[in-house]
Amino acid sequence: MTSKKVILTENAPSPVGPYSQAIQAGEFLFVAGQIPADPVSGDIVRGDIQKATKRVMENLKAIVEEAGYSMDDLVRCRVYLKNMDDFKQMNEVYGSYFGEKPPARAAIEVSKLPLDVDVEISAVAWKK
Repeated sequence: MTSKKVILTENAPSPVGPYSQAIQAGEFLFVAGQIPADPVSGDIVRGDIQKATKRVMENLKAIVEEAGYSMDDLVRCRVYLKNMDDFKQMNEVYGSYFGEKPPARAAIEVSKLPLDVDVEISAVAWKK
């Protein structure tokens, strides 16, 4: 593959701005930050960090699989939390999506996220 390919699935929220759900470039897949939005209703999961994290991870998984990758192909994730006190509960759900070789990760507390959500996660996948 010599050019970039846009990845789009109806099983994750549609982009609401000038970005793609993901871009495949060579053997890499770059997934845009996902928030806890239901892809069908557009409703945002609020008030429960574990339910919000599950929705984010399901959105991320849908995009990764649409591109022909799996969660095992993720090599890097960035977790953005509105409140670092939610880290432990987020981490329990996040970890359930990976086997013995989880991706490298950064977890960062931020002052505000799009649509005032509590968590956003972006990812990079790689496979030969």
